[in-house]
Amino acid sequence: MLATFERMLEAGTVPEVWQLYLETVAGFGFQRVLYGYSLDQQGDPYGLDNAVYLSNHEAAYMDTFIGKEMYRDAPMVRWAAENVGAQSWRHVARAYAEGTLSPAARRVIEFNRLMGIVTGYTVSFKDVSTRSKGAIGLVGGPGMSQDAVDEVFESNRRHLIALSTLLHLKVTNLPRQGPRALTQRQREALEWVAEGKTTQDIAVLMNISTAMVEKHLRLAREALDVDTTAHAVAKASRLHMIFSSDA
Repeated sequence: MLATFERMLEAGTVPEVWQLYLETVAGFGFQRVLYGYSLDQQGDPYGLDNAVYLSNHEAAYMDTFIGKEMYRDAPMVRWAAENVGAQSWRHVARAYAEGTLSPAARRVIEFNRLMGIVTGYTVSFKDVSTRSKGAIGLVGGPGMSQDAVDEVFESNRRHLIALSTLLHLKVTNLPRQGPRALTQRQREALEWVAEGKTTQDIAVLMNISTAMVEKHLRLAREALDVDTTAHAVAKASRLHMIFSSDA
């Protein structure tokens, strides 16, 4: 396991660290995984805007669960939004059997079962920002009972939580692209704004006209899908698109 941690620490891209994670948890019987991270909730902990999703679920599942926002009514997603730690799916199965879930939540459980998603465990992470939230759902393999899932997870709790937390930290700290990529000049202009420089200062520092500085900043705002330069700086910083050697 230490070798896996070392490889994940050395990984320089999100796809690389994600593949290492999938290979490792598959060895514990978790063959399907869904990771989600909302880095700017803006009052909506379930919003798709500014969210990152990684999954090896089939496209048909993701198109409905994420694309049609069925996840909003998923009991374990709601648990993850309000809690930190690890939670078995056992209590959801019990609530479904007892008829205490809402109709919308029941539809989610029935859809999951139709797609072969019956048992599992959820890990919800503690984030530094109150506007961010990350969690991961580990699905038990075919024919794996909730008893078996719980036994595997509890027997390897420290490893699985550490592994999942490392994935989360890598994903949230590696550079990511927004709706569109920033050019080197757009990143440079945003970095100077972040340093408190005026448009005139930036023009001198970048050896370009003030009109060109304003153009770079306008295109950066469009690429990041924000209205103000201040918001562009904040968002690019959260996405590690500026002040990053790997951007």
